Amino acid sequence: MKDLFDQLHYDENKPLAERMRPVTIKEFLGQSHIAEEGSLLRRAIMLDRLGSCIFYGPPGSGKTTLANIIANSTDAEFVKLNAVSSGVADVKKVVEEARDRLRMYGKKTYLFLDECHRFSKTQSDSLLPAIEQGTIIFLGSTTENPYASMTPAIVSRCRVFEFKRLTDEIVEKALYRAINDKRRGFKDLELTVSDEAIKHIAIMSAGDLRVAYNALELAVLTTPPKSDGSVTVTLKDAEQSIQKKSLSYGEDMFYDLLSCFCKSLRGSATDAALYYSQRLIQGGCDPMTIARRLIVHSAEDVGMADPYALVIATSALTALQNIGVPEGLIPLSEAIIYVCEAEKSNQVVCALQKAKDAVISHKDDNVPSNLKNTPYMSKEQLAEKKPYKYPHDYGGYVEQQYFPDGLVGSRFYEPTDNGFEKKVKEIRLKKGVK
Repeated sequence: MKDLFDQLHYDENKPLAERMRPVTIKEFLGQSHIAEEGSLLRRAIMLDRLGSCIFYGPPGSGKTTLANIIANSTDAEFVKLNAVSSGVADVKKVVEEARDRLRMYGKKTYLFLDECHRFSKTQSDSLLPAIEQGTIIFLGSTTENPYASMTPAIVSRCRVFEFKRLTDEIVEKALYRAINDKRRGFKDLELTVSDEAIKHIAIMSAGDLRVAYNALELAVLTTPPKSDGSVTVTLKDAEQSIQKKSLSYGEDMFYDLLSCFCKSLRGSATDAALYYSQRLIQGGCDPMTIARRLIVHSAEDVGMADPYALVIATSALTALQNIGVPEGLIPLSEAIIYVCEAEKSNQVVCALQKAKDAVISHKDDNVPSNLKNTPYMSKEQLAEKKPYKYPHDYGGYVEQQYFPDGLVGSRFYEPTDNGFEKKVKEIRLKKGVK
């Protein structure tokens, strides 16, 4: 257990972003669309009537901060878990303790789960009954769209609040607050930061307040003090503390960029596809996401017109997994170029859909007797069974019934005249297949 002096030393060594984290709803900056005076969320927090909810939005926008404010505002027990490091056993322990607390003392329990999009289905299933029964009040925090990345059963039982990227004005206000706060900011340091430096940090942080705080702290700590002990941070100091503008983006922009990438692949727009892949990756997207989409489109949009596209795309993913970034981006880019330049055909997707539609609309499950598994047939069935023709005994191909009776003659895959599919047509004609 830390004594008073240990605690003071610990607080002084916290990063600025942690020291300046608001503890009350009145200190909270930004997200006026959900947290302004009189809003549902704000009223629920102040009245301690908040139900299960999920906060999602870009990094540094205030999700964890708002959760901490809720913890400071409620009389309920507040438990924190991280979806990356916590397992089913951790969840069950929290639920059991919450159940006992509610039964014995009538006290509610909030469970705050950071990175909640990383919760597996098994973990989510272990938590679901507790949410439904009111044993716990669930608070989730995620940078991913919960509708796409989380178990629908959990999302449907929560109110989802979308956090927006903070404006430059809000970031500037927070930085000035840190400079002027003698208790949590830079203590007794005689500090001056130019307006140009503040504006530069705000712009370059791209709405991520944590990045802005870190840049300000680095600039202050690395700027040599004057003879009187004061520190003046100039624009040059700020430029050195945050040299690269963040290219992070919100959920909507992420899916827009991914859509642009996919449509560029389909449209054989090689240069555009390369641009969007790098725009995504440099903005924080996992390159494996690009590789996975590339594999899908190598089959969806290239397909049998050039079967090697799928092989090359899959090889690029394997190379990326084994090599990592940045070298792994080279084979990934090669695969992007190949998929773009390859001849296109969507007949694989069309064939898939036609087969699916046939399964749904046609209920005839009486498969041809010549294809049935002989060891499981009765004597009567064996007597009626048509002989199976082994294709290799006939040179590799022989005409016989494969479909159920009701689907005989059906055609799902129709090769085009593009690329290798033209060769497929020729092979079919040689077999007598029209």
